[in-house]
Amino acid sequence: MGENSFLSEVAEFMALSFASIGRISSQFPSVGLCFLCLFFSACSPPQPGADDPALESETSESSSASDESSTEEVEVEESTQSTASDERESVIEEVAITEDNYHNPLTPQQQAESWISLFDGVSLFGWESTNPETNWSVSEGSITASEGPVGFLMTTVPYADYELICEYRTQTGTNSGLFLRTEFPPGSIKTECYEVNIADEHPNGFLTGSLVNREKTSGDIPTNNEWNTFRINVDGDQIDIQHNDQQVLSYNANGTVAPLGRIALQKNFGKIEFRKLIVRPLNLTSLFNGTDLTSWREVPESKSKFTVEDGTIHVQDGAGFLETEQEYQDFVFQADAKTHAAELNSGFFFRAEAGTAEAPSNGYEFQIHNGFNESRGTPNNSGTGAIFRRVDARYVVANDNEWFTSTLITYGPRVCCWVNGYQVVDWVDTRKPDPNPRRGLRLEGGHISLQGHDPTTDLSFRNLKILELPNHPDSDE
Repeated sequence: MGENSFLSEVAEFMALSFASIGRISSQFPSVGLCFLCLFFSACSPPQPGADDPALESETSESSSASDESSTEEVEVEESTQSTASDERESVIEEVAITEDNYHNPLTPQQQAESWISLFDGVSLFGWESTNPETNWSVSEGSITASEGPVGFLMTTVPYADYELICEYRTQTGTNSGLFLRTEFPPGSIKTECYEVNIADEHPNGFLTGSLVNREKTSGDIPTNNEWNTFRINVDGDQIDIQHNDQQVLSYNANGTVAPLGRIALQKNFGKIEFRKLIVRPLNLTSLFNGTDLTSWREVPESKSKFTVEDGTIHVQDGAGFLETEQEYQDFVFQADAKTHAAELNSGFFFRAEAGTAEAPSNGYEFQIHNGFNESRGTPNNSGTGAIFRRVDARYVVANDNEWFTSTLITYGPRVCCWVNGYQVVDWVDTRKPDPNPRRGLRLEGGHISLQGHDPTTDLSFRNLKILELPNHPDSDE
């Protein structure tokens, strides 16, 4: 059918339709009006409605924030938080942690020294890829890549000053590296971050152990297709590199490196494998002098008893809170804790508003509760290391009546938690901003607060320390 013929038929149809509607309207006005509305609805272009995903999303966001005082709505809003992720991330497949696949690569001494592990041996939890076409995966207890374009696997939070131990293995001809203090994705390795090279050949002589475009090692360092170990110390502008227990490089950036950034694994070409990846944060400042509660204060009308005993802060009874006088925004916080009975409930709050008798604990909560159901992969009260009411710990690492070490890193909306150096939470708060973290995203600084939960509370804390980080770009200065 030609275009002119089609238009003629459409015009004729419309004329007949209007004539019929006119005759009906003359006898039954309301019926005629209904036909007219139906006619124009059928001819109109589709409008966003209940079946429109974009409108559905906007409506959902609007309704979830409309009445924070409604318990039901708050619970619905909270239940969605555990799946939140940074929009820039490629999807990392989650692996359930059970007694069968749980393995903590840290020795008891390393756990006591506050080391944390970046790799759990079975999944890419805590990492994100810059390019989904690079085939990062876990195989036989190691992170590996061999195909696809140049790509990076990066930690989801940045690190400032630290000691890093990394075990790696290459094949002949592989080119890879470790990027340190880097943005997502990496910037200039000459003026912004470090690349510790892994390469037996390089056109400009930056072989394994060298800082590409900065400093070369004094000689060749063969990798021999075997497992090798880097031990790297990053402290301010100074970086020192050991390879298989031999010092191979010492370098000062003199202001040409960022004060903090992510740790990244590079796949350039050839097959690369990484296994042990552990970090010990450096230069943390103590929050507790071991003798009294200087720099701490009890929240008004607390029922808990906070005392100093044998170099620890001991809390009994509750409810009650002991909070820092100072506020902290983006930071690395570490503390040892010990429950003195089974399945006690406690925690420490952070980015919290100043506690009052009416509102003693408006903050995010790092949960302490070592109970679990049929397995340690199913905590019965969120689990130690959870962000309570936001995301559960994926595994209950700690035991009651034993000291354990907690590590918390907050940077902008992202929160990561470790227990005995094993990562149990990697969470992004995607809620709308609110001064009270119980209701929404809080990026500004707040107090750190130790909790006495109830009359059964009986816990001890020690080795509380913190390293403040430069503020996240989205945070209020």
